[in-house]
Amino acid sequence: AWAAIPAFLRTRCNTNEILTSLMLVYIGILILSFLIHGPWKAPDSYNFPESRLFHDAALVPILLEGTRLHIGWLIALAIAFAGWVLISRHIIGFQVKVIGGAPLAARFAGFKENTIVWLTLMISGGTAGLAGTIEVAGPIGQIVPVISPGYGFTAIIVAFVGRLHPIGVIFSGTLMSLTYLGGDALQIEMNLPNAVTGVFQGMLLFFLLATDILIKYRVVFGKLQVVPSQVVR
Repeated sequence: AWAAIPAFLRTRCNTNEILTSLMLVYIGILILSFLIHGPWKAPDSYNFPESRLFHDAALVPILLEGTRLHIGWLIALAIAFAGWVLISRHIIGFQVKVIGGAPLAARFAGFKENTIVWLTLMISGGTAGLAGTIEVAGPIGQIVPVISPGYGFTAIIVAFVGRLHPIGVIFSGTLMSLTYLGGDALQIEMNLPNAVTGVFQGMLLFFLLATDILIKYRVVFGKLQVVPSQVVR
């Protein structure tokens, strides 16, 4: 339902869905903060802003005893595979690519742009909501004011490192998770600030995009040559 807001603004007001969804992130954080400090606050939390601990039946099953690996890992793999089928093997994926890359050609072909916008945003919002549910019902086990240390913004890096491919994001997401674990270890062992993780992730994206530019383009030093135009009769 939250993703319906940028979808409505995009189809009705032609508002950029990236900007609206980013701004809605902060609104969602404020709403969560209000709820966790108010009606959802646990009575026995000793004035800490947190909900009650979830019942064991509400937690996601653990795959390996003694670890934090739960069934959410399998769900992520299934969603990535389903995304690959939808994008690469279905007409909807073809329409998404055409509408995103050549809107005029999509209109000429008769593709329903508003329908695709609603469909993609609702699927994306539902997937993000499922990820948040698994995170809360998995390692955290309750609702707290700060559920994510910026996973939504890290997902942008994951998408580009995975080359915008549903299967590629599995490996890039694993790499990003290792950077979080490594950052926590460095913070404990070497007393480094937690911002080191964000710096490393930003440098990774920067160097990746720079590599793409250097591969596709070539810097040539020299004088600019002006070629006179010829009049065709």
